Amino acid sequence: MRIEEAIKQGKFRSNYQKAVVNLIFTSNWLRDAQADFFKEYEILPQHFNALRIIKGRHPKPVSAGEIKEVLLDKASDVTRLLDKLVKLGHVNRRLCDQNRRKMDITLTPKGLQLLEDLEPHMNAFFGDLADRLNEEEAQQLSDLLDKLRK
Repeated sequence: MRIEEAIKQGKFRSNYQKAVVNLIFTSNWLRDAQADFFKEYEILPQHFNALRIIKGRHPKPVSAGEIKEVLLDKASDVTRLLDKLVKLGHVNRRLCDQNRRKMDITLTPKGLQLLEDLEPHMNAFFGDLADRLNEEEAQQLSDLLDKLRK
């Protein structure tokens, strides 16, 4: 469905405006599509992103600041995200031995299992995208988005 149909808007001031509206609309569409299967596990896409960051360093600990630095949603409250993940038993948080002002965040076995359980959902999600875009188109889209942020 074209963006004009999706938001019931016939005209845009320019193709730049249309591109930005389409980008925001599509970003929200992708987020909502993922949120459906995250809901089953009582997490949000931001929690999943934080878990993947922590797993990237596993079994070494990562600090909240390091998570914040690479989190996709920069507006997220990392402390609140981590509080929820601790409460759900997916991560451990303890004072760093070398720097008492820093917290060490690590995955628990339950957190590792959650990421494993989510893998088929993520594979299906990306498989669905592969039905819409071929590899070359996906690369071109990624390149264009990189160019937009320069």
